[in-house]
Amino acid sequence: MYFRDVIGQEEVKKRLIRSAQTGVVPHAQLFTEQGGAGAFPLAIAYGRYLNCSHRTEEDACGVCPSCVKYDALAHPDLHFVFPIVSKKEKKKEVCDDYLPEWRDFLKGRPYFTIDHWLEHMDAGNSQAIIYSKESDEIIRKLSLKIYEAEYRILLVWLPEKLHQTCANKLLKIIEEPPANTIILMVSEAPDLILGTIQSRSQRIPIRPIATESIEKALLSQYKLEVKDAQDVAHRASGSYVQAMEAISLGDENAFFLEQFKGMMRNSWTRNVKGMKAMGDVLAGIGRERQKNFLVYCQYLIRENFMYRFQSPDITYMNMEEKSFSNNFAPYVNERNVFDLMDELAKAERHIAQNVNAKMVFFDLGLRITVLIKR
Repeated sequence: MYFRDVIGQEEVKKRLIRSAQTGVVPHAQLFTEQGGAGAFPLAIAYGRYLNCSHRTEEDACGVCPSCVKYDALAHPDLHFVFPIVSKKEKKKEVCDDYLPEWRDFLKGRPYFTIDHWLEHMDAGNSQAIIYSKESDEIIRKLSLKIYEAEYRILLVWLPEKLHQTCANKLLKIIEEPPANTIILMVSEAPDLILGTIQSRSQRIPIRPIATESIEKALLSQYKLEVKDAQDVAHRASGSYVQAMEAISLGDENAFFLEQFKGMMRNSWTRNVKGMKAMGDVLAGIGRERQKNFLVYCQYLIRENFMYRFQSPDITYMNMEEKSFSNNFAPYVNERNVFDLMDELAKAERHIAQNVNAKMVFFDLGLRITVLIKR
């Protein structure tokens, strides 16, 4: 991943390049984004640029020994920390145990989500975290002598997933890092990170990608028609992940849409048996996907409310969602929209707190039954 591979974000690129060229490199930096804006590829490109032997004014050279090793994500002074699912029977308990899968996952995939990674490592219903045992690995790696690079890079993806013990030990490293060690953290929920880690890191906000930049990338990479690229870029809301999913209505999006349709139909018809059956289905998809489904439901409720105003500039649904909304939108109105959103947000919080998923979704269906008829 090079700076040229990052879509848009020209101001941030210039800032990072200037940092490397002047040698003013903060030892702990926190890249923050809402998701899909390019924080992770920016962090990788920055680490590559810092250690490139023949970097240009705009990017790494791509041919020096350091760049060649970065191409394979196998530089001896590049270390990754990321959420995993502990599988003791397969002796996979720390991030290094997943390195082959991680490198394979990242090949040709600069933009991704935690769900993509969970699916790749076959996490099942488990929630991925950065376990406390990882702290010992971090300390061990950073205590070793730097092999060959000017800077040793520790890239922590989703530090909000750090176990409390691991977070506390990482804090000590941030306070007194080994020489020429740079810690780059990429977060989608920075408020969940230990406050003392936040205060000791230089925050680099990554804003949503400009619509024009997404449109240009879609035209180049997917050869879309101009009108289609404009429509997808508009609906992406600054996330290239959302743009890629909107092109083909990915399997996840299609599944969520069908479940949303079923939930609303069950509630409208007071189909209690259907509500229970849907609760069983959703209880089996894992906590992260359950939370994502509820976020998706909130998005669709909001979009259906806005759809009633018939203004394409303020709606972001794809064709399949719009087709459903032609009939459903009249049932989302001023009398129930806020309560519907509140119930979905409450269900999302309960799932995050490990409340029984079957109970959460069945109760949600009952509550929607009352609200949808207002």
